[in-house]
Amino acid sequence: MPKFDKKSFNPQAFGKYMETVPKERLNALIKANIFRADENIKNSFSSQTGTAYAIIPMTGRLKGKPVNYDGETKYDEAKSLNTFERGVVVFGRKDKFTEQDFSYDITAGKDFMSQVGDQLSDYWDDANEDTLIAIIKGIFASKSTGGKEFAEKHTFEIEEDGLTTVTLNSAIQKACGDKKRKFSLVIMNSLQATELENQKQLTFLTQTDSQGVERELNLAQWNGKLVLVDDSTTEEAEEYVMYILGAGMIDYEDIGAKVPYEMVRDADNDRDLLYSRERLCYAPHGFSYLKKNQAKLSPTDEELADGTNWDLATDGDNEYYPHKEIAIARVVVKKKVV
Repeated sequence: MPKFDKKSFNPQAFGKYMETVPKERLNALIKANIFRADENIKNSFSSQTGTAYAIIPMTGRLKGKPVNYDGETKYDEAKSLNTFERGVVVFGRKDKFTEQDFSYDITAGKDFMSQVGDQLSDYWDDANEDTLIAIIKGIFASKSTGGKEFAEKHTFEIEEDGLTTVTLNSAIQKACGDKKRKFSLVIMNSLQATELENQKQLTFLTQTDSQGVERELNLAQWNGKLVLVDDSTTEEAEEYVMYILGAGMIDYEDIGAKVPYEMVRDADNDRDLLYSRERLCYAPHGFSYLKKNQAKLSPTDEELADGTNWDLATDGDNEYYPHKEIAIARVVVKKKVV
C-alpha cells in the first residue's frame, strides 16, 4: 500500500490501490456479468450539459414476419427499428472517516487509518449494492401500465416452505420465456440459502488466501447460477425476496468525482480524516428514470426505490420496451403467519 500519511498522501496512488482491493460483493456481480458499459451514458455525462440527468435513445429490435418469396407476392411495408427513450440519473455518495493520534499511541503504533483504507472498498461495495437493490425495488414498484405488467410477469410467489428444485427455473421462465437463459445471478436471504443448502441444492464457494487458509465465501451456486447471500437487502416485513439478474441488465458507468479521495489533518483535535466521494450511474435495461420525486441533484436510495420515478422505456407513441427482453425477476417468499 502507498504511504498513508497526511504529508505524503497521494490520491491518485490511493485510487489505484482501491481498485486492486478484493471486493467480494462487487466481484460476484462482475463474475455474473451483470454490469454492461454504455457509451451513450458515458458520453452524455462527459458533456457540459448532462452532468446529473439525461434522456438518451435506446434502440429497439426488428419485429414482424417475412412474406413468401414466390415470384408473385409483393413486399409488405418496409420494416425499421424504433427508438425508445430512457432517462438515466447519476447518484453521488460521500463519507468521511477519522482516527485519533492517541489510538496509535496507546496500541504501540497500530495504524488504524491504514486499516480504514484496507476496508474502504468493502464499505463502498456494501453501499453500492444497497443502491442497486433500491433501484430494482423501484422498477418493481413502477406505477405505469407497462411497469405494472413487468412487475406481474416478473414476480413469482411461493410459500415459505415452498422452495424447491424447480423454483428458480419456473420464476425465470415466467419472466422471460424462451429468453430465460440470460439470467446469471441470484441475491437471496440466508434463510433461503440455508434451506437450499440443507436440500443439497446450494454449494458455497471457497477461497484460499495468501497464507494458504481456505475460507467459505458468501457466494454459492444454485442450478448453474451464482448466488450472493445477503440478509440486509432481501427481507421485508411479511416476506423474503430473491432477486434474479441477467447478464448485461444493468448499464453502468463510473462518472467520477473531482476529488475521489482526500486526506486532511485536524491538528486541533489530534486526528486525521479521510474523505471519499463517488458518482455512479446504474441504469436497468429497458427502464427509464423519470425524476418525478427527487429533491436534489443526486437521488437518495429512498427516491430510487420510489416507483413513481420509474417506467418502462417508451418510443413516444405509447409502445413500451418489451418486458421479455429484461432479464430481471424476483421470487417472493411469503412468511408463515404465526
